[in-house]
Amino acid sequence: MTLLKIEIVSDVMCPWCVVGYKNLEAALAQLQPSIRADISWHAFELNPDMPVEGQNLAEHLMQKYGQTRAQSVENRERLTQVGKQAGFDFNFDDNSIMINSFDCHRLLSWAKDQNKQTELKLALFKAHFSDKVYLNDQASLLDVVASVGLIRDDASKILASKAYEKEVKAEQNQMRQFGITSVPTFIINEKYAISGGQAVETFKEALEKISNEV
Repeated sequence: MTLLKIEIVSDVMCPWCVVGYKNLEAALAQLQPSIRADISWHAFELNPDMPVEGQNLAEHLMQKYGQTRAQSVENRERLTQVGKQAGFDFNFDDNSIMINSFDCHRLLSWAKDQNKQTELKLALFKAHFSDKVYLNDQASLLDVVASVGLIRDDASKILASKAYEKEVKAEQNQMRQFGITSVPTFIINEKYAISGGQAVETFKEALEKISNEV
């Protein structure tokens, strides 16, 4: 049995990050028991300058990428189909927003200390993309935290303080120094990198190849 260390650089606001994770998860399921993975997550902010109140998603995509409204709708429809294939439900509508994810990353750093990081990450993905929860609303964010068995009051104290700010910023700086400029990026055994929301077979072939080199 080969144990691979897989570090995933991602943002909760990134739809391809959850698609990539779900396809990685499916690949690992097919490779068990010969290959297993120790998975952790690293912070990356797609929009670090986004104000707390966030921005309408369609408006944001049109401004950031120069898309027309029709292109924005088409891209979201494509993502919805890709998500279904990966086993994840995207539920975009005219009220979908993009938010500043820094507080989410602070809570994910804390959740790692509690051995709940992946659980919280997936819950945040689901809340944002499937359940249309506004994660810039503190009460709603704390509801998601509590849903995975983390202590709500502890999370509230973190949000009210500067806890984990240095850790998140240092982590993001380190990822930039590694040359990572887009997400998702999957770092395997601190040596190999796979970028983007790849297909199950792509992950499977890559993990098998890496496992044979270990």
